[in-house]
Amino acid sequence: MQVQPYLNFGGRCEEALGFYRAALGAEVEMLMRFRESPDEPPPGTIPAGWGDKVMHASVRIGDSVVMASDGGCTDKPGFAGFSLTLSVADSAEAERRFAALADGGQVLMPLGETFFATSFGMLADRFGVQWMVIAMKEG
Repeated sequence: MQVQPYLNFGGRCEEALGFYRAALGAEVEMLMRFRESPDEPPPGTIPAGWGDKVMHASVRIGDSVVMASDGGCTDKPGFAGFSLTLSVADSAEAERRFAALADGGQVLMPLGETFFATSFGMLADRFGVQWMVIAMKEG
C-alpha cells in the first residue's frame, strides 16, 4: 500500500511543475490536459477556458511520486494542515534545496542544526505548499 500526495494548484499547476523541475530536479512522468480527457467534465466543475490547464500530472521527485492538478480547488487556493518532507543526503544539499524552494516563498523556520538533524528548516514555497527540509544526523 502507498499514500501519495495529490496537490491541487487552482490554475498554476504547470508553473508549479516548472518550479519543482528547477528546484528539485522533478520529472513529469505523465501529464494530461482537460482538453485531452476522453469524457466531458460535469458541468460547473472546471472554469471556462481551462482546456489547456492540467487535469492530472504524475511527478517523480527523487524516489517519490507526487500527483498534481489545476482542478479541485479553484475556489480555495492554498494549502494547510500538512507539509511535504524533503530528506536529503547532507547539509550542503539541504542548503541548496531549501534556498531553491524558498525563492519567492516564506521561510517559516530557518535552516539550521537541531538535536536530530545536521540541517532542518521549514518553509512555504511560492505556491503555498509547506516543506520541511532535513539532513539527518548519522547514527
